[in-house]
Amino acid sequence: MNKEKVAYLVDSGSNVPEEYVKLGNMNVIPLKIIYKNEEFIDNVNISPQEVYDRLPDEIPTTSLPSGEVISTIFKKIQDEGFDKVICVTISSGLSGTNNMVRVISESFTDMDILTIDSKNIGVGSGLIAVQAFKYVEAGLNWETIKTKLEEDVLKSKIFFHVPTLEYLQKGGRIGLVASILGNMLNLKPVITCNEDGVYDTVAKVRGNKKSVQKAIDLTAEFAGNAKKYNLAIAYGGKTAKSQVEEIRSSLLKELPLFDEVFEGEVSPALGVHTGPGLIGIGIIVTEE
Repeated sequence: MNKEKVAYLVDSGSNVPEEYVKLGNMNVIPLKIIYKNEEFIDNVNISPQEVYDRLPDEIPTTSLPSGEVISTIFKKIQDEGFDKVICVTISSGLSGTNNMVRVISESFTDMDILTIDSKNIGVGSGLIAVQAFKYVEAGLNWETIKTKLEEDVLKSKIFFHVPTLEYLQKGGRIGLVASILGNMLNLKPVITCNEDGVYDTVAKVRGNKKSVQKAIDLTAEFAGNAKKYNLAIAYGGKTAKSQVEEIRSSLLKELPLFDEVFEGEVSPALGVHTGPGLIGIGIIVTEE
């Protein structure tokens, strides 16, 4: 039962599982996708597939929403009578959203606002928002929730496979040399966010299937001897979606102590940087 009157604020790049977004009080700040002649709102008026379909003609850029959009959401939360807000955003090492939310939150002095820098992206960040919801529902007090969420940043991770480094390189997220070498040798990288919350290539494997398996192996390694964890499988586009069942089966074989497993498509804004074919494996350790 939600004893505290708490609302949640997340950004669309955190890919919070849809079932939790629908539970209410979960407000999503949409990132922007910008083409030469038009711009779209992430997951609102453009789908991931539409982004992939247009990539051969134009690779758009992504950007933060305006401060006004974030202020309006805070104002709405305030008007609905909430006095506490938990904000979870993708890594400050990859986006300015966290900083913008933090700065704008300071002008809402009537509410107690906690802003968590997930140091992560996609479901790696979204799984922390799920935990926030669970702590509140479990009736934990505000100070305990704060402490636990800060600890959860270190207990969550995403490992993702991309078929090509081309889009990360074009978006300035990864070096040109790594991109050219990888494509020449058919090396498929497994990427994560390091402790500073920036992209880090943790493995290079020849071939897509082995690369996905490596992402699963690294997730199992991260889980270590944990007693419980939640897992998530994120995919980009139709081809990746068709592999999810097989991936789920491999994942659960290696990580049988899960509480929940979420599945979902990465948001269009993330798809801009990774291109189609992404498979991401997210984990958050819930009991050590």
